Amino acid sequence: MRVGLYLLSLLALLMSCHSKDAGKDKKVEVKVAPTYTNPLSSQGGSDASAVYYGGKYYYTHETGNDITLWETPDITDLSRAKSKKVWIPKNSASGKHLWDPEIRVIGGKWYIYFAADDGNTDNHQLYVIENDSIDPMEGDFKLRGPIVTNSEWNWGIHPATFEHKGSLYLLWSGWPSRRINMETQCIYIARMKNPWTLDSERILISRPEYEWERQWVNPDGSRTAYPIYVNEAPQFLRSKDGRTLIVYYAASGCWTPYYCTGMLTASADSDLLNPASWKKSPEPVFHQVPENEVYGPGSLSFVPSPDGKETYLMYHARNTPNSITGEPESRSIRLQKVEWNADGMPDLGEPCPIGKPLPKPSGIPIGK
Repeated sequence: MRVGLYLLSLLALLMSCHSKDAGKDKKVEVKVAPTYTNPLSSQGGSDASAVYYGGKYYYTHETGNDITLWETPDITDLSRAKSKKVWIPKNSASGKHLWDPEIRVIGGKWYIYFAADDGNTDNHQLYVIENDSIDPMEGDFKLRGPIVTNSEWNWGIHPATFEHKGSLYLLWSGWPSRRINMETQCIYIARMKNPWTLDSERILISRPEYEWERQWVNPDGSRTAYPIYVNEAPQFLRSKDGRTLIVYYAASGCWTPYYCTGMLTASADSDLLNPASWKKSPEPVFHQVPENEVYGPGSLSFVPSPDGKETYLMYHARNTPNSITGEPESRSIRLQKVEWNADGMPDLGEPCPIGKPLPKPSGIPIGK
């Protein structure tokens, strides 16, 4: 009996030692959350727009005289995204300076809104193209025509749509009147009959009035030929509880470090075509951070994480204070997470420095 107990004890000891030795050789795998860094592309870019649909992000930004679309499951990995030129204009009246393409899914069809001209930027107007294919990388985008924004056929750029209570609305930046020795860009809204036709008069809801909306001279003294006061690039977002509608817009000259983001709000139950429904924040809500070497952040777009749990802010900015108008190469596209305040309003925070590792959006496929 004693011999048997001794042998059992010895066997248990040997097994214990073997287990400990095996543990020394076994490597513990530590999972590290995947990260990304800004900018999203080394090639630069400005005025980006993206939607998440069917497990893919469809992304676009200004590319000059055409519209290019990118497809990717990971919005932070544009370098490996599939790309296609989906629109090369053939009409000379709308073949130049294609600005701020905005991609949307409306009624099961794909639309890309943009502004274009005949080579003279004073003739910029709004246009929209349509594709009824399930996959926007397939099929053809067809011109649905220019969008007549007012009876004078006035200037317009930066179109963006949103739907609310069964109605479709268009936001854009336009002139109250033709420029002569000064230019003023304002934010307008109109209800739409369909994705290419307005169903109301244009309604002005914001004009450059605060000092931070009227900057047009660079710190080094460089400037445009005459004063240009700017409200442009409107983008729509809802508060978390849906009770407040938000329109973010870019203010001051995009060539200056003072280019920043303003905010308009309206009750979800108000008349959106009544200018009195919209309240303007007296201070910018997103602006330059010189210590982070981020200047002129603006032209916002919002996209969800793949699992729908997070909201991300897409914008462009520069690493240098001074630029000149018409120099998009100095800007690059960045992305960062939106936080939410206790009252359900978004907190955009401040623009992060380039190269800082940031957690990827939740639900991004690992290894893709």
